[in-house]
Amino acid sequence: MQNSQLGLPIGTTLDRFIKRKQEDFPFATGELSQLLRDIALAGKIVNREINRAGLIGVSGAFGVQNVQGEEQQKLDVIANIRFIRALRNGGEVCAIISEEEEDVIDLSNPKGRYVVAIDPLDGSSNIDVNVSIGTIFSIYRRKSPGGGPVSEEDVLQKGTEQVAAGYLLYGSSAMMVYTTGRGVNGFTYETTLGEFFLSHQNMTIPKTGNIYSINDGACRSFPSFVNDYIDYCKDQSYSARYIGSLVADFHRNLLVGGIYIYPTSNKAPNGKLRLLYECNALAFVVEQAGGKATNGDMRILDIQPTELHQRVPFFIGPKAMVDKAESYKKMAAKAVAE
Repeated sequence: MQNSQLGLPIGTTLDRFIKRKQEDFPFATGELSQLLRDIALAGKIVNREINRAGLIGVSGAFGVQNVQGEEQQKLDVIANIRFIRALRNGGEVCAIISEEEEDVIDLSNPKGRYVVAIDPLDGSSNIDVNVSIGTIFSIYRRKSPGGGPVSEEDVLQKGTEQVAAGYLLYGSSAMMVYTTGRGVNGFTYETTLGEFFLSHQNMTIPKTGNIYSINDGACRSFPSFVNDYIDYCKDQSYSARYIGSLVADFHRNLLVGGIYIYPTSNKAPNGKLRLLYECNALAFVVEQAGGKATNGDMRILDIQPTELHQRVPFFIGPKAMVDKAESYKKMAAKAVAE
């Protein structure tokens, strides 16, 4: 029997897609396009390191804590080095802010027009148990004049100032998902060819869903309104799905519909997730996909950062689900006021 799949084209490569989209911007110089390629290249390298981690002895803890006070994994360090090196060598970036670094990395590149905020390896505690992990990135235009040192206004920008953002997912297959403000597209890595191919075009999040993602084991330290909302989800027979890798949890909910919540808690009174390295990028992606992201009160992208490692509570998913969660906070505030 003739196989109808034989000879079918594989699809559009990431490089070709980026070049085609660049033509939508008549005054584009190509630097942003090259920057996205640099990120993709570093992602390929990190994916390779992850896939062979158990064989070359780079799994497990590195033995020190990062600036967040979290124990670094060996692959945290490797991923951080790989992305910094790729962005430095690319030449489009003047500064990098990384979750793994205490201070701004000024690349002393007077021609660099972009600043990159990056979480090089999100969910690294799951490395040793072979669970999906990822990289999250945001790209901003430099605000200060070129030729001088990078300024605070260059790195402490609102999420609304992002020119591109996205994530790489390392799992059963590696993916790169990103937006430049004109929709969201996903690319799957074809290992034998060494290329990302367009696999998820014009991604949109379902209008609602039946999944909630939260660390339920910490519920006793959450605000009461969060537990009230989770009780509502249980009453609706929603499914609890929580991997503990933000990228993996978000990616699943983006595809099938679900809300992800990381609220304030007794241990993390300001929230745990980082505004610049995690929340802004995923908020940009979800809004471009038709969803919503807030801190429980206001839009994530409207928050003015005041420090590099600023943390915020995070509610992200379909608009209807985030609105419902926020309504429980409003009801709780009203009850207190009365």
